Amino acid sequence: MLFIFFWLLFGALAFAPPVFIYLYMGHKSKAAWPTKINDKYTPKISIIIPTYNEAEIIKYKLVNTSLLSYPQDLMEIIVVDSNSSDGTPQIVDDFIKQNPSLNVKVLLEPQRKGKSHALNIALANCSGEIIAISDADCFWPKDILTKALPYIADPTVGAIGGPKILFNKDQTWITRMEQSYLKSANMLRLGESKVGSTLFFEGGFSVFKREALERFDPYKTGSDDCGTVLSVIEHNYRAMLVTDAKFYSSFPATFRGKISIKLRRTNQLVHVFLRYLRLLVVGKAENARATVIPNTMLYLFSPIAFLVFLGLTGYMLTLYPLLLLLFCLLLIPQIRFYTYQIIENNLLLFVSIFAVLFGKKFSVWTKPDDRVWLNESNLTSYDLI
Repeated sequence: MLFIFFWLLFGALAFAPPVFIYLYMGHKSKAAWPTKINDKYTPKISIIIPTYNEAEIIKYKLVNTSLLSYPQDLMEIIVVDSNSSDGTPQIVDDFIKQNPSLNVKVLLEPQRKGKSHALNIALANCSGEIIAISDADCFWPKDILTKALPYIADPTVGAIGGPKILFNKDQTWITRMEQSYLKSANMLRLGESKVGSTLFFEGGFSVFKREALERFDPYKTGSDDCGTVLSVIEHNYRAMLVTDAKFYSSFPATFRGKISIKLRRTNQLVHVFLRYLRLLVVGKAENARATVIPNTMLYLFSPIAFLVFLGLTGYMLTLYPLLLLLFCLLLIPQIRFYTYQIIENNLLLFVSIFAVLFGKKFSVWTKPDDRVWLNESNLTSYDLI
């Protein structure tokens, strides 16, 4: 009986927090926006594009950004390059010469010191009231700013992000599962946004009020997006997901490519939430408490409880073999999908927690294997260039 008690206890610790948060945020995501939306809001905007060896796609990105349906006199584009060795800055210089009417400038880092460092260099050279960030491999629809900026016009809102749409969502079972995962994750982010704030931003489209942004990743978490948002919330601003602000990118079609990206991301998230937890313990980050505590449960405590539960379940099956019949539920596609996602996410988070404890990082960026989708033909078909 004692063994069953602990089995049920760790099962509850593993599953109750994520299930409760999912259901609660799913309900809240359907609520009305608690913000004032101003469709006439047209501030000056600085768009920062960090680059490192992006010669294959940087011209496409610059063309994509130059075609935005936003007044050109209110928009500047800043490319900050982290010592590329493939001629990326020269391609940017050529684009500037060919498009003298556009306000584009390039900043060069003599040494690569990480994305947050590059963004902070660019930030010091921005003149816009609004600062937008976009990775070179992420592409914006022409109307993304006119759809997104009305939300940040609200005085209480300091940052907004948008959901990612995959070019290759139907390529393999890996990309199909990732698109389904993004759909669920965005529902959670939307619910958090309507309750208060979300801490989860994507590098493809993140927008900040200049007055709410001291610097990128001020707490040195290693995450330029999620690691920046807490500071915005600490300045008494809200951070929200705007579902209309969709952007496009691609995703690795192989399991190895997917795991590489996921490990790097979960490693960053563990660093972020451990840092936030320390701030709460010492009496800081109080304004973000309602957002930080549930996510700390989700990303730090539940994975540990899940691994213990998994071990106890294995032992339970040796005692009660008939429990194997429960695996028949995996024949139902939806149950199989969520079971796989739960197991994969918790294992990745546990590995990341273990790595952080031993000082291991998976944060070194390497070029993904999905760039084949970022070609002129595909981008033109989506009306992105």
